Amino acid sequence: MKRVLCASLAAGSVLLAGCAGDPYSGGGYGNTMKGAGIGALGGAGIGALATKNHGTGAAIGAAAGALLGAGVGYYMDRQEQQLRQQLEGSQVEVRREGDNLKVVMPSQITFAFDSADILPGFYPSLNSVAQVLREHDQTTVEVTGHTDNIGTNHYNQQLSERRAQAVADYLAGQGVIGGRIAAHCMGETSPVASNDTESGRAQNRRVEIVIRPAAQPQAAPAYQQQPGYYPPATPAPEYTPPGYYPQRPVPGAYQAPAYPYPNY
Repeated sequence: MKRVLCASLAAGSVLLAGCAGDPYSGGGYGNTMKGAGIGALGGAGIGALATKNHGTGAAIGAAAGALLGAGVGYYMDRQEQQLRQQLEGSQVEVRREGDNLKVVMPSQITFAFDSADILPGFYPSLNSVAQVLREHDQTTVEVTGHTDNIGTNHYNQQLSERRAQAVADYLAGQGVIGGRIAAHCMGETSPVASNDTESGRAQNRRVEIVIRPAAQPQAAPAYQQQPGYYPPATPAPEYTPPGYYPQRPVPGAYQAPAYPYPNY
């Protein structure tokens, strides 16, 4: 059983900022190029600092940085494209938020009112998500349950927990590695619409799946970030000729006493 993390009733969810256009529009190529551009700038700076010839170092670093930056973006672009193709017409919304993907599943296709039992019509959508996650296993998966404000806060927290856990367990049952999945419950603390109307409450009753890249690029070593600085060399060990052993006192042999002052 996976551990479910519940937010406090006073806390809201914090999400990475990004562009969220039409749920089935394209635009993945722009994310790849954006990642490549950022990686190129960072790589150029590191390359210039790592060599005396700043022009050559910047060019090499820019190429390496662009490849690294585009790699994460391109990997997520492919997942986004496949999710949109698999989920088109299912009422499931796919949003791009930086290098993360958010899959929003509304209540009318996921669970009946006041229930944590997955509706039979929801299985095809979950199967499609599981298929994409199996093919792209270098990501983590966060399943979060949300409710409206009907009922007590404590009950809604428990209900959102059971719903998130049901989705997480189903994805694991479809072959998604359980260690990649985390279930969270938000209850009624993170509404996306007003709870004063039925349509608003329906929007708030939802399950969200956030897919994040599992690996992030590492920072450059400190000595590469400071021009002209190089780490000190490790001193070589003291040379000892082969066959040489330090003299040791012979038991019983006379040894001259050591005087603290010169013997005049």
